[in-house]
Amino acid sequence: MPHLPPPPPRRRPVLLLTGGSGVLGRALIEELSSDFRIICLRHRTPVDDPRVEEIPADLLEPGLGLPRAQFTRLAADVDLVVHSAAATNWKAEPAAIWRANLDGTATMLTLAARAQAPFHHISTAFVANPLAAEEQRRFPGAAAYLASKTAAEQAVREAPVPGTILRPSVVMGDSVTGRIAGAQGLTRALGAIVKGQVPVLPGEPGARIDMVPQDVVARAVGALLRGGVTEGEYWLTAGAQALLQSEVVDICLEFADRYGPRPHPPRLIPLESVHRLLLPLIEGPSFPESLRRRFHTYAELLLVFQRALPFDSSLGAPHCGAAVAKDELRRALFSNLEAWAAGSAGPRRQRRTRPPLQDSAAPRELAS
Repeated sequence: MPHLPPPPPRRRPVLLLTGGSGVLGRALIEELSSDFRIICLRHRTPVDDPRVEEIPADLLEPGLGLPRAQFTRLAADVDLVVHSAAATNWKAEPAAIWRANLDGTATMLTLAARAQAPFHHISTAFVANPLAAEEQRRFPGAAAYLASKTAAEQAVREAPVPGTILRPSVVMGDSVTGRIAGAQGLTRALGAIVKGQVPVLPGEPGARIDMVPQDVVARAVGALLRGGVTEGEYWLTAGAQALLQSEVVDICLEFADRYGPRPHPPRLIPLESVHRLLLPLIEGPSFPESLRRRFHTYAELLLVFQRALPFDSSLGAPHCGAAVAKDELRRALFSNLEAWAAGSAGPRRQRRTRPPLQDSAAPRELAS
């Protein structure tokens, strides 16, 4: 019997990714590199991953700032676009945040249209949390971020190419290892609770802090892409399973107890009192500057990141990964705190010898 030649190697679809050096971008590379040939556009920070091809580019320049011939070749190669890059530093000028998030999306939509490639836009669940007028005045960076992401979503809806809008909530570190590519603002806030540096926190005990591990989000995005989904809006959130603010604080205090005396729990201040009493107080000249900056940052984060009502969640729906349960999120948060403590920002106190942690706190892989 004659030997048949082996079949030609399967061509992997070419995925163009922005934001590959970010927290979610690196998790997406881990999730997708076996099934897609990934090209990363990068501006300043190199991705430095042998599994991807990098192209220096500028999302705010026409044609990505590339020579015309290179832009044409890129558009001819690309099968789908995942736009994860965004301005997330709320200390930046609001105009710069708007330009990065709206104009950058428009540039990528232009390329997707040229390539006739589906466009997958990484937005944020917190577009559902518009800030009140007083909050916009006090926190212009956060206000610009939310408004620009909302406008970018509308640009995707109006684009001439099929597109999905993917809305993760707070992306925390890996559910098992807790590792994360860069320090997140909320992680620093939780670390300050562990160290006993936060006497008060804005918000109600029953408010939800919706956090989802980066690998859970990446698996959901991977399932959508592999399933050939090219349209729709998806909430990559914990939803009704999100931890309450009081539960998040309790996990931080339980973790702190491993390193020494448990710090005094922060007092939770209702939002109305935060605006009417606390923020005016700390903005006065008698308040220490370092403490003013710290509380202002935590107030900005928690005012945006907490909700009374749960988000919708698409996790567990067809082609959208697996849902997560509250116990899994508790374990993931504990793993994230362990990874934070192992870094330079962690607690400096001597760890005490103590019995093993209860199962509810021990890190365990999320169900998939």
